[in-house]
Amino acid sequence: MSNHSFELPAAYKKWTMGLIIVGVIALLYGLIAFHPFTQPAPGTSNAGTRFWAVLLQNCVFWLLIVNASMFFIGITTLAMGGWQVALRRVPEAISSVVPTLGIIAFLILMTIVWGGHSDIFPWVDKNAVAHDAILKGKSGFLNPWFFSIWSGFTILLWWLLGKKIRSLSLESDKDGPMDYETGKKWINKNILYTSIYIVFFGLTVGSTIPWLWLMSIDAHWYSTMFSWYTFASSFVSGLSLIALFVIFLKNQGQLEYVTEEHLQDVGKFMFAFSIFWTYLWFSQYMLIWYANIPEETTYFKIRVEGPFRGIFFLNLIINFICPFLILMKRGAKRNWTLMTFMAVLIIFGHWIDFWQMVMPGTLQDHAELNLFEFGIGALFVGIIMWRTGIYLTKNPLLAKNHPFLKESMIHHV
Repeated sequence: MSNHSFELPAAYKKWTMGLIIVGVIALLYGLIAFHPFTQPAPGTSNAGTRFWAVLLQNCVFWLLIVNASMFFIGITTLAMGGWQVALRRVPEAISSVVPTLGIIAFLILMTIVWGGHSDIFPWVDKNAVAHDAILKGKSGFLNPWFFSIWSGFTILLWWLLGKKIRSLSLESDKDGPMDYETGKKWINKNILYTSIYIVFFGLTVGSTIPWLWLMSIDAHWYSTMFSWYTFASSFVSGLSLIALFVIFLKNQGQLEYVTEEHLQDVGKFMFAFSIFWTYLWFSQYMLIWYANIPEETTYFKIRVEGPFRGIFFLNLIINFICPFLILMKRGAKRNWTLMTFMAVLIIFGHWIDFWQMVMPGTLQDHAELNLFEFGIGALFVGIIMWRTGIYLTKNPLLAKNHPFLKESMIHHV
């Protein structure tokens, strides 16, 4: 049996360092050029608004993506799935980035909220809340203390539960082959912790966290579908990130039991959740458009009729039409090159999706998407590559004693 750990190739290290350097330069440029600690007048935005909005968009998007890898592990574990075991260490490695991005996201969120940036979250302005019936009605949960405590508790529990699930997986390497009873107990322990994780994931990503971190930017507006829409966007991006690392490792001669059969199943998930995202996109938009209630349509008016119109429909083209036309075919999901292209396209498309969630409510009529935004995005990509690479090099790439490994080795669709 071959060695299931590996050394990162020089090109990977160069790309990682290059992206981080580009990101740091972009961050320094933003600090100098945008004067982010200068408060704009109430109800307005300035250059500093753009700085914080871009950081908010990226920290939330990339944190939810890496956290989606643990969700993938959770749902396949609860489904007693065996096909994914041959590539399980890939989502484990990606999910190990949650603590790093969680700390970064928490610091950014706390700076925005406690720094009084009402240009990002209007509800942090006590005077505005006092004179606004809608903001006052939501003040029970849209207030700095609740926001901070729940955000911190959420990130901490994602961190701890993810760490426990990864440690259980690595224990199987140290303890050696399992007999039936040992394997059964180990599987049940995995089910216990992944069940807790999935429930908490539903209470956070599936409900409260998108309300607090994203929807409260447009604090007068609400949608009961928004959290599911955000989940679908982040999960399909997370699946695409898993696909990219699987393909990368295969190209490095690793993951010997992963075949085009496994890649096709990952592709099925990418296709299915692209369609699910579109279903939620259409349902949310159609219901608001059909009802035509002013306090609801205000969210889409600036996106459909204002300066964000182009991004709004580009979002639909990239995230629905392209996956629908390309990933529908069986052969496309078994093509390593085409899957690489589609994974990159989907991640970029949903990065755009999060951009148009954040920017209209903060920048208002100024639709700017240029090198600063891409530079900050590069910083987060570099951090993900760095932390994921560390996990991949420090741990075996095959869960060789997993009770379902044989099922994964002979997987055929």
